[in-house]
Amino acid sequence: MAELLRIKADLMLQSEATAAAEDLLQQALHLARRQGALSWELRAAISLARLLRDENRTADAIACLQPVYDRFTEGFGTIDLIGAKQLLNELSDAAMPVIR
Repeated sequence: MAELLRIKADLMLQSEATAAAEDLLQQALHLARRQGALSWELRAAISLARLLRDENRTADAIACLQPVYDRFTEGFGTIDLIGAKQLLNELSDAAMPVIR
């Protein structure tokens, strides 16, 4: 169910229904967490972090994704974990203040 909610949210984002999509992604994240489905939780967190990034909410995006990513102890060669790490790196770079 968590993955279905995430997919529905991704489809809603194509029609720019960001508030509704964010709600669905939050639901997917909480459902996956309650079920102990860490991989589905990661996918929901990635989608939510991307949405937050696109809304210039970098700190919120990091706060959403980092704790889920940190709970993994193996599988770092999988597509989802590679993508999560790349997104976290991108978010960290965006959060760094520019020193002149």
